[in-house]
Amino acid sequence: MREYLLTLCITAAVTYLLTGPVRKFAIAAGAMPEIRARDVHREPTPRLGGIAMFGGLCAGLLVAAHLTNLKDVFEVSNEPRALLSGAGLIWLLGVLDDKWGVDALIKLGGQMIAAGVMVLQGLTILWLPVPGVGPVSLTPWQGTLLTVALVVITINAVNFVDGLDGLASGMVCIAAAAFFMYAYRIWYGYGLEAAAPATLFAAVLMGMCLGFLPHNAHPARIFMGDSGSMLIGLVLAAGAISITGQVDPDAMKLFEGSEQAAVHATVPVYIPLLLPLTVIAVPFADLVLAIVRRTWRGQSPFAADRGHLHHRLLEIGHSHSRAVLIMYFWSALIAFGAVAYSVNSAGVWFVLAIVALSGVGLVLLLLPRFTPRVPRWAEGFVPPRYRRANRIAQAEQGAEVPAEPVAAGAAPSDSEMAAPEPVGSGMNGGASGGVNGATAIGDRSRFTHRRRIGSPQ
Repeated sequence: MREYLLTLCITAAVTYLLTGPVRKFAIAAGAMPEIRARDVHREPTPRLGGIAMFGGLCAGLLVAAHLTNLKDVFEVSNEPRALLSGAGLIWLLGVLDDKWGVDALIKLGGQMIAAGVMVLQGLTILWLPVPGVGPVSLTPWQGTLLTVALVVITINAVNFVDGLDGLASGMVCIAAAAFFMYAYRIWYGYGLEAAAPATLFAAVLMGMCLGFLPHNAHPARIFMGDSGSMLIGLVLAAGAISITGQVDPDAMKLFEGSEQAAVHATVPVYIPLLLPLTVIAVPFADLVLAIVRRTWRGQSPFAADRGHLHHRLLEIGHSHSRAVLIMYFWSALIAFGAVAYSVNSAGVWFVLAIVALSGVGLVLLLLPRFTPRVPRWAEGFVPPRYRRANRIAQAEQGAEVPAEPVAAGAAPSDSEMAAPEPVGSGMNGGASGGVNGATAIGDRSRFTHRRRIGSPQ
């Protein structure tokens, strides 16, 4: 555990220290697109944050290769080298997209090539634990297709959710923490050395996200771009593939005793089938809904729009930070809930706790819809916007502001600057014509000092 923590800290430190110079490099290289009508940030923000994250990944693997216990992972398994090869290809593709823009189909092909490189070096799914049947061996073609599909889905799910400052890095960090707990339990609890690479990948991924998050938190000073979002998606998928298709369920010796006991005992075996989906459940749901929504409208599945989950949270009335925290909450609830279920699948208190936390999450989700009538004695315990005097003052202020016509050639007023502009599907905006980094949300009236793009102000 100490060596894993050391690897995590080294990865986080290198990523954090590299992000500042990378930001200056991105500005000098011109990887800083102009603000569009649907952007939420008010100043042009550089991308290419994935360069720092890739540096942290290399540093973490290099340190782990020289530690007393973790170096055995590199001697016994070729999976760390396979991960580094695939990560290098996907990172290079992302850098090219952040700077010059790459067509969506070319990016999809590059993702498949990166997954194929990992498969050729041994990082692939060899068998699947099927409930009621047990481990089922896969043919090389079946394992390759399933591995490539899982990598591509995970990469695009993480890329789709990267729409607010700190959202993707925080959600993937939560998923990596849950995955680390599960993989470490399999490795240490059952003594299976085959789970060590997945544990190492989760620790490195946590370090990459933690090191980048201080620079990417709202207001973000740099975006990870596709070079970062596709990279962390690939690392997350590599860990899931390693522990799902490389760890032999028969080695756990769980298929003994009565049938009921065997069902409960084999829950840790079947969790890898669901855990890769639970740790990206929110991004995956966003991905599926986006594809269905755009296809239903007759648009390309890769066309940009404002219908993502984080967009809807902002439209409901949540602030930027609160929307991010709510997404964090649901990711943590699903990911850690799956890990807890693998430990104790028969606990009634566990189910009650999940239901209670889900209820809390729904209340937080719909909170802006409610305007509670707070008694005067309780106004000191609630935010100012719920206090009666503040609501009356806001209503009177809104009633006293008349709408004035703007003369020809005059500068636009604050209210006019706050009016949202119609936004198209996004196919013609930006270098790549799609959502890239934390830049893709529409105008909202709560930004009262937004200036018009191209205005003299």
